[in-house]
Amino acid sequence: MPDQLHFREGAPPPRPTVLRASGSTPSERYLQKLCERSFLKFWSHPRVFQDDGVNRCGQGKELCDLLVVFGNDILIFSDKHCQFPRHHDLHVAWTRWFKRAVLAGANQIYGAERRIKSFPSRLFLDPECTKAFPFPLPSPESARFHRIVVAHGASDACKAWFGSGSGSLMLDSMLVGDDHLAKRNPPTHFTIGQINPRKGYVHVFDDATLDVVMNTLDTVADFVAYLSKKEALLSLVHRVIAAGEEELLAFYLKQLSPAGEHDFVVPKDVNAFMIEEGHWAKFCHHPQRLAQIDANRVSYLWDELIEKFSHHIMNGTQQFTSSDGPHESELPLRFLAAENRTRRRMLAQGLLEVVHKANATQRFVRIYQSTEPREPYYVLLSMPSTHTKSEEEYREIRRKLLEAYCLVCKQVNQCARDIVGIAVSPTSESGCSEDLLYLNARDWTPEQAAEAALLQADLKILQNVTPIHGSYNEYPEVKTHPRSRFVPNGRYPRNAPCGCGSGRKFKKCCGR
Repeated sequence: MPDQLHFREGAPPPRPTVLRASGSTPSERYLQKLCERSFLKFWSHPRVFQDDGVNRCGQGKELCDLLVVFGNDILIFSDKHCQFPRHHDLHVAWTRWFKRAVLAGANQIYGAERRIKSFPSRLFLDPECTKAFPFPLPSPESARFHRIVVAHGASDACKAWFGSGSGSLMLDSMLVGDDHLAKRNPPTHFTIGQINPRKGYVHVFDDATLDVVMNTLDTVADFVAYLSKKEALLSLVHRVIAAGEEELLAFYLKQLSPAGEHDFVVPKDVNAFMIEEGHWAKFCHHPQRLAQIDANRVSYLWDELIEKFSHHIMNGTQQFTSSDGPHESELPLRFLAAENRTRRRMLAQGLLEVVHKANATQRFVRIYQSTEPREPYYVLLSMPSTHTKSEEEYREIRRKLLEAYCLVCKQVNQCARDIVGIAVSPTSESGCSEDLLYLNARDWTPEQAAEAALLQADLKILQNVTPIHGSYNEYPEVKTHPRSRFVPNGRYPRNAPCGCGSGRKFKKCCGR
């Protein structure tokens, strides 16, 4: 049978809960807020501890300021807020700040990574080390570590040094280790390279770029993809220079690989690669980017659904569940959260259509097929409470019907490996409730096939399926300037209307 999660409001039964700490400083709490919005609360854990020192002083050792564990991806954040020193010698001020903010943060991350690999079962959510980390960590062989230092305090000094700009630190991959502290000509103040390549690449976000990156890449799938492809770029190109993290991000978001994914597309024979200032400003004002932001608004309904499910799991308020604790309930939620922003837009619109088309007498269901092996099939169901005597009876009938649809979905689509079922109340109902169900369809037995065939015949479900084919553009077409669009791996036509919306030709505006 499928693993089932059924939620309700009310007094929590005696089930496992997930209690988390909060950031200890304003900047840490702000980082926590950003991560909870981007990666959602279920996977964001501020101030994780290891039980070293509990017997000696009653408290464990804090590993990092925030830890995200999402499948095989482990994101380690270190947040350092250090005021940029006032010193007549800028080199002295820069080296002091770099050591306190960037280098100290990187060392904290390297230590946390080493301890996580060595003692993965000794992680706790509280300083007293009484609340164990609720989810199992991937094996060191399969884990993908992403190291992020958030270094505050240098933006104003950076602006003053360059005379303009956003205050973001420059990137230059040729700076390695102690090169950041050496006097060079020309000087390399406010420039970040590779902290310690032997221990792994560390991404450094500052006051200016933290919001930019995390508000733009606000799903774990989009964020991790960017970090991974940025590291891959550094391994392929001898030298990469960027006027700031936001400029690098803009270039990434405007480029597509042959596989149709965002990537840093550069010729194979290029040894040095430079991204100048201005890409981010043009990207933000492009009509298709503005249309994307508007089109993505509906996608946040998907985020709200995940948060509602995770809230009940963390507080133990499920009405019905066949799982034993939060760690088992995490898998179906992870499928929902693994969707990028564009796919969430599609799924949220499908869910809205389902709840609107179901009426007082008729249920409505929609099935989304996977396009890749890692993606699940989704069964979205909405049914009215007609002919049921109570809310409990209605929820029980709906849950069993959702289970039947998931089983028949596998029977109809033999290639399905993972099936996630979501049932919601139609808009015609006064109340609102949701069910989440997961079917591991990898090991499909003859008994399950026979049961599914019987359910399909008895309930007359998925017998006359009408396939609907469609596609979603990440950047919607803009009618006002049909020729002004992102041109992956190409150029704007010089005489076309400029994409910033100024009304001038591209060659006389942003293309100057």
